[in-house]
Amino acid sequence: MEKKDCKILIIDDEAELSKVLGDILKNDGYTDIEYADNLKEGREKIDSTQIHLILLDVMLGDGNGFDFYEELKRVGIFPKLPVIFLSARDEDEDRLHGLGLGADDYITKPFLPKELLLRIGAVLRRCYSLDENTSDIVLGESRVSIEGGIVKKNGDVITLTAKELTLFSILYRNRGRIVTTDMLCEELWPDGSFGLENSLIVHMRHLREKIEKDPSKPIFLKTVRGLGYKMEKI
Repeated sequence: MEKKDCKILIIDDEAELSKVLGDILKNDGYTDIEYADNLKEGREKIDSTQIHLILLDVMLGDGNGFDFYEELKRVGIFPKLPVIFLSARDEDEDRLHGLGLGADDYITKPFLPKELLLRIGAVLRRCYSLDENTSDIVLGESRVSIEGGIVKKNGDVITLTAKELTLFSILYRNRGRIVTTDMLCEELWPDGSFGLENSLIVHMRHLREKIEKDPSKPIFLKTVRGLGYKMEKI
């Protein structure tokens, strides 16, 4: 996906900061920027237009970004697009909480413009262009499209989250070989993976639910006890 084709939604109640964010993005080639200064307006924009990435402030006047994220996940919105939390709260507990919810990144204010752009670029590459030139991958009754970020299973089309897509891509590139838990965590959370093993387990469970015929008895996405995970050779 080219930058000019990417629509980014900024949900932040600090108007001056939102403008600065927008200017940083536009100067780097992102031309389609949407703004919302509260959660209600953000929800309306998410419902009414195709968004490719959300920059979501944690503390807003009409609610909490963490709660908003979880609410939209429950109704199936956030699994379709990546989100990066923005927050002035730099405590490890807050950062780990946001990442543990499934967010793609957590950036603390103030931040360097270059760092922001690098993190946004990394998330978009993971989600929309994994440099994996392949047709649909057939796993039993499931067909996985890495390029499209979807699973076709029993007539249904199931969307993969950015984390699930990255996880699948790593295991597919290394099929037949064990990928350790530490390696997966470092790939999924490059800015700090300590203590996120439980989040990895959750993402793997969700991935199996979308791909495996019986997620409790996986055929393709295997756990190697004490080491990590492995995708069986196809």
